[in-house]
Amino acid sequence: MASEEASLRALESLMTEFFHSCTSNERKREIEELLNNFAQQTGAWRYCLYFLSNTRNEYVMMYSLTVFENLINKMWLGLASQDKMEIRSCLPKLLLSEHKSLPYFIRNKLCKVIVDIGRQDWPMFYHDFFTNTLQLIQSPALAPLGLILLKTTSEELACPREDLSVARKEELRKLLLEQVPTVLGLLTGILESIWDKHSVTAATPPPSPTSGESGDLLSNLLQGPYYSKLLSQPIPMLNSESEHLCSLALESLAHLFSWIPLSTSITPALLDTIFHFARFGCDVRGGKGKLSSTSVNGSTQLPGGPRLGVLAMTCVNELMSKNCVPLDFEEYLLRMFQQTFFLLQKLTRQNNTHTVKSWLEELDESYVEKFTDFLRLFVSVHLRRIESNSQFPVVEFLALLFKYTFHQPTHEGYFSCLDIWTIFLDYLTTKIKSRLADRDTVLNRYKDALVLLLREVLNRIQFRYNQAQLEELDDETLDDDQQTEWQRYLRQSLEVVAKIMELLPSHAFSTLFPVLQENLDVYLGLQQFIVTSSTARRLNITAENDCRRLHCSLRDLSSLLQAVGRLTEYFIGDVFAARFNDALTVVERLVEVTCYGSQISLYDLETAVPTVLKPDLIDVHAQSLAALQAYSHWLAQFYSEVQRQNQERFVSLITSAMDATTSLISSKVPEKLLLSACHLLVSISTTVRPVFLVTVPAVQNLFNLITDSSARRLPPEAQVLVCRALSNMLLLPWPNLPENEQQWHTRSTNHANLLSALTRHYRLLRGSASLQPRRVGLEDMKAIVHQTLRVLKDVVDSISGESTKSRQICYQSLQESVQVSLALFPVFIHQPDVTDEMLSFFLTLLQGLRVQMGVPFTEQIIQTFLNMFTREQLSESILHEGSAGCRVVEKFLKILQVVVQEPGQAFKPFLPSIISLCMEQVYPIVAERPSPDVKAELFELLNQVLHHNWRYFFKSSVLASVQRGVSEEPMENEAQFIAIMQAFGQSFLQPDIHIFKQNLSYLESLNSKQKLYHKKLFRTTMLFHFLNVLLQVLVHKSHDLLQDDIALAVYNMASVDFDGFYSAFLPEFLNSCQGVDSNQRTVLGRNFKMDRDLPSFTQSVHRLVNDLRYYRLCNGSLPAGTVKL
Repeated sequence: MASEEASLRALESLMTEFFHSCTSNERKREIEELLNNFAQQTGAWRYCLYFLSNTRNEYVMMYSLTVFENLINKMWLGLASQDKMEIRSCLPKLLLSEHKSLPYFIRNKLCKVIVDIGRQDWPMFYHDFFTNTLQLIQSPALAPLGLILLKTTSEELACPREDLSVARKEELRKLLLEQVPTVLGLLTGILESIWDKHSVTAATPPPSPTSGESGDLLSNLLQGPYYSKLLSQPIPMLNSESEHLCSLALESLAHLFSWIPLSTSITPALLDTIFHFARFGCDVRGGKGKLSSTSVNGSTQLPGGPRLGVLAMTCVNELMSKNCVPLDFEEYLLRMFQQTFFLLQKLTRQNNTHTVKSWLEELDESYVEKFTDFLRLFVSVHLRRIESNSQFPVVEFLALLFKYTFHQPTHEGYFSCLDIWTIFLDYLTTKIKSRLADRDTVLNRYKDALVLLLREVLNRIQFRYNQAQLEELDDETLDDDQQTEWQRYLRQSLEVVAKIMELLPSHAFSTLFPVLQENLDVYLGLQQFIVTSSTARRLNITAENDCRRLHCSLRDLSSLLQAVGRLTEYFIGDVFAARFNDALTVVERLVEVTCYGSQISLYDLETAVPTVLKPDLIDVHAQSLAALQAYSHWLAQFYSEVQRQNQERFVSLITSAMDATTSLISSKVPEKLLLSACHLLVSISTTVRPVFLVTVPAVQNLFNLITDSSARRLPPEAQVLVCRALSNMLLLPWPNLPENEQQWHTRSTNHANLLSALTRHYRLLRGSASLQPRRVGLEDMKAIVHQTLRVLKDVVDSISGESTKSRQICYQSLQESVQVSLALFPVFIHQPDVTDEMLSFFLTLLQGLRVQMGVPFTEQIIQTFLNMFTREQLSESILHEGSAGCRVVEKFLKILQVVVQEPGQAFKPFLPSIISLCMEQVYPIVAERPSPDVKAELFELLNQVLHHNWRYFFKSSVLASVQRGVSEEPMENEAQFIAIMQAFGQSFLQPDIHIFKQNLSYLESLNSKQKLYHKKLFRTTMLFHFLNVLLQVLVHKSHDLLQDDIALAVYNMASVDFDGFYSAFLPEFLNSCQGVDSNQRTVLGRNFKMDRDLPSFTQSVHRLVNDLRYYRLCNGSLPAGTVKL
């Protein structure tokens, strides 16, 4: 064994060198190559067996086990049967003799390697593989080792990760399922015996004086002597050995439950035992669970009690997450729920030393999370199943859930519980809608719970009741949904309030409105504290306590205004008349508040704590405008009801709202407030559309302000919104009035004047189109272009879906600016930011006003663009100008998409040049680039070309093709069609998954609408190529996320000619497959059943792909040559 001894020493020194901090990367690569070559040689495993038995070096052990793993998973078939027998015999012996001294991660890896052998050879060649594991579990000294092997077997055999043939995967699952009853019986035995053994020594304490606190509830929830025993029995004190064994048993159970079906193998005794252990999580003995974590096997773990509780709840949740429940299992489920609610009772109890919240704080966070997961699964998956069961008291359950929710120690815990209530409220709403006859019965059952929930959720968003918690919430950092923690908290709470409003409208309103009133009174009373001096206006509230109370009241008012805004949908539509008075009260109050805020300019006041109170005052003002905006649909309905009657009340509301809004439209007003005012203005002009709006003095003043070129400009976003509102007042048809009363002539003149004033500077640029920047610098010109086109684009955008008359007037007013834009386009072609803005404008124009623009002018625009975007210009934009240049080309392609979608013959003459631009100019530049830039829009354009211009390629009518038969279908522009199809095919060979998915869906859509795959040209020259590419993609697993979509496309292509697929394509595909022998090809072909329905065909495709990969893996032969260390 001298050579083995020498090799071991050499390997140890190599490993030490490899992991030494001073070793260079170059040297590491050399060592890696040497080790890989050694592992590949025949018989390397014998050395590794020796290394494992004779070294203490962890790196060497790990390397040796990796060699075995590679051998078993990739080269096992080629190994001599004598060698296999030796390995099957030696490795388990090594595990048995060394498992106590091995580091835990080496021991686990060795178990995994032994299980890998079982995965290949059990039961035929390794018949005692599973029996050995079961024997270990039953031997007291070796039970932990047996449980590790059991869990690894469940992980590796039930859901194999490595490649196995489909037949073998099915066989393994069947074999394991046969063993499940035995395994579950053994695990139950281990857990029960440990519990009983330690319970005997525990003395039963006298019942606590407070334990009867919810006695009635408990007797409802838990009936019979079994539960009273469960309640009174204390949790045993386990030693560390028993604790470790129980953890391993529960971990194995959790994994088994993840894949075994619900059946009677999961006995009541097993469920009871799991719930015994779930009680460990409710126990705070030994200090705070979350602080006293210990280190087991080198990894930090929870202390025994909480950890066992968490593992037990993991088992429960695995069972709970299964939606498909056999009838004979429903009784078990009820039993599980009853036991879990005993735990929920324990979690929400309180006594002299603990409140519910402090009790939950003491528990381990992971346990509380698992318990919340259980509650979510119960409500979302099983409530409908169990609600009608007389043995299950749903209302009492909701009372416990209520306690649990509002005593959560963390914000995340509270959010998760609110989610559960949201699921419950959705369930209740759906149930009521489907059973309108007994709506009241259902509602009355839950009314008390809903009333309590509403009140508590409202209290939770108010600083008045919950200041300490709310001040912890971050209101600055944005999350992935672009909202702060505070905004998320408020939004989730208001969703719950809104759902309750839907179920109990009048009650919810009468709860919310008085609270809003109370805070409004504080806000409206601030006027008396304003002191005006010669230099400034000041809020004369300075005492620290008063400032704090004011801050809380303002924050609450802001939240309650948002709540009132959120509820607007429950006042409109069918219930408008029934709830009119409530809504009118709200709207009048909101108008009063906005007027008050604007009149005394609260945003302008100096305050004692400017960093806190000033933002508060601005926020309340902004939220009052936003809440009023939310009622614009109600105002529109109010307007339509009173239009032919006495409008006095309505006119007064709108006039006051306009006074409040327009006084804020100034560059001096804080932007948050300014934008709220602008959005309200847009809503009233777009949604409500009162006839008299333009004549309101405040609105007239706004027209003057916006068209006065000497006035200071508003910030860009505000400018766009105000111009949209003013334009819509003149363009949008007034509701419920006939055409002859719309006053189009006057409005048209006014609109032309408005746009003329807004584009004054822009139209003057035409004179300096030669761009000699003497009078106006380039940057100034760019600024004018950006400002003007943003406004114009928005104006067009906002009326694109409106009546023809509105669009006509809009285009008349815009005509000169459009021509100026076209003249300026060539001037700015090398400025991608300006070109981008111009193309955005033209894209919006074509989408909204192409009929009004007329064919000749549209042709002129398209021709200008086609002339400007030469091969050189496209290349410069895409390759040299980065993302800005790519955006320009994408906008250009979007414009062409609008053109090719146009029905009728007007733009058909452009088709050849558009296709030629795509295929000869854009495609060659982007085809080989890995970046998806431009590609998505290019393929979208090609798809639209095919979709809307099918007869450009396939001329024949349906009748003609029926008469002639499909085979003689005439075709035009064949070369262009083939080029487009090749581009699609090429895209499937590239790594970008989004382009792949998009293009596959385009082909499928063309097939369903135009029968693409049935066309003779496609069938005879392209079908096999596409099938081949798609199957190869599946085999290479490069786009695994799309395997179902790809399999469906393969089916649709094959179904065009199943006979051809089975007789010609499949044999040809198998013959071209590298890395498999002829016998394996025959097996692959034989296993592909000649079914013609989608599910069976898809199964065969996945089987073919799986088994082909498996055979290639098996055939990976061992390289010759020996490498010595």
